[in-house]
Amino acid sequence: MSQQELLADFLAYLSSERGLSSHTIEAYGRDIRALAKFISDLPWQKVSQEEIFTFLQSLQNRYAGSSIYRMLMAIKVFFRFLKKEGAIAMDPTSFLEAPKLWQMIPEVLTMSEVEALLAAPNDESFLGSRDKAILETLYATGIRVSECCMLKIADVDDQFVKVQGKGKKERIVPIGKKALIAIDRYLNYRKDKEEGLFVTQKLQPIDRFAVYRMVSSYAKKVGIEKKVSPHTLRHCFATHLLEHGADLRLIQDMLGHVDIATTDRYTHVNQSQLKRAFDNFHPRP
Repeated sequence: MSQQELLADFLAYLSSERGLSSHTIEAYGRDIRALAKFISDLPWQKVSQEEIFTFLQSLQNRYAGSSIYRMLMAIKVFFRFLKKEGAIAMDPTSFLEAPKLWQMIPEVLTMSEVEALLAAPNDESFLGSRDKAILETLYATGIRVSECCMLKIADVDDQFVKVQGKGKKERIVPIGKKALIAIDRYLNYRKDKEEGLFVTQKLQPIDRFAVYRMVSSYAKKVGIEKKVSPHTLRHCFATHLLEHGADLRLIQDMLGHVDIATTDRYTHVNQSQLKRAFDNFHPRP
């Protein structure tokens, strides 16, 4: 049977035997077709684990982690079906560990991309100065966007930021001079007595959706083609600290991770960079 015929049988199986919704079946079909396009219609019998992993890695600049995870699940179900039907001898996804793929190397920006993003807002206005202060704060502290939105003016001093994290747990995070300068400039435009640090023009607390749109807009403005969100700056914060020798436990404390395993995924970024350096510069790679 051809590749397309096997896919059609799979989708029929999802409907008749698994009873999945039309929406889910459509999503599964879209995911498998994307894989087929990526492997240039290589017969399913010849698809290897490496090709599937490379495909998933290629999605990182364009899709959220949850979408990539869903694609992985669709691919695993598809190849299990092919094995069950005798269309393939070996299931290439059987040894792909979903938790590890779920925590694939986070997307990070280069230093030049970060600098361009932070310089994007025109800070000679209330909104521009606020946006620059938010960007500088996110990168300087690595705090979550929700934590940033909840900051009060009183939470920031000349060295640290007091953050209310998940489970209402407070932590103290260092903040750099450039971020403090940006915050001070922004506060010069504030004539109100509101306690919240980052507010809208109507002096309402800014929400995370507005920050997400703002970050994405500035990234596009400066020509960054990667998928950029407030969480990207959190990834950059951790990765760049690690690259410059910071201890993983200290990064864990600053990020507010309860489990060191959550922070440990940033070591994968560093390892990949070490491997690239080895391949590029070792005389016998």
